[in-house]
Amino acid sequence: MRALNVTPHIAQNISGRSSAVDGRTTPHAGYAVSQRKRKRIEEPFGWGKTIGGLARPMLRGVEKLGFTFTLMMADYNRSPSMSGNRISRNASITFN
Repeated sequence: MRALNVTPHIAQNISGRSSAVDGRTTPHAGYAVSQRKRKRIEEPFGWGKTIGGLARPMLRGVEKLGFTFTLMMADYNRSPSMSGNRISRNASITFN
């Protein structure tokens, strides 16, 4: 990647193990911006898994699961705050 003059924007492992991102990447301002953008992109998916019930869906089929995913993401996008009238994890969605 460095031969192509491309900087990888992946998360650095700082838990004590060796990391794929070395010290040449992290000091750049663009890396910090990229990590903030990455967090904003991943937040709805984390919410969908923990609150929206997408971690263990009880549905079969691309159409049904796609509908549930769309519904959960629309619910996440409905309000800028994380509190409010969200669909609970135990909400049941029935299909005919």
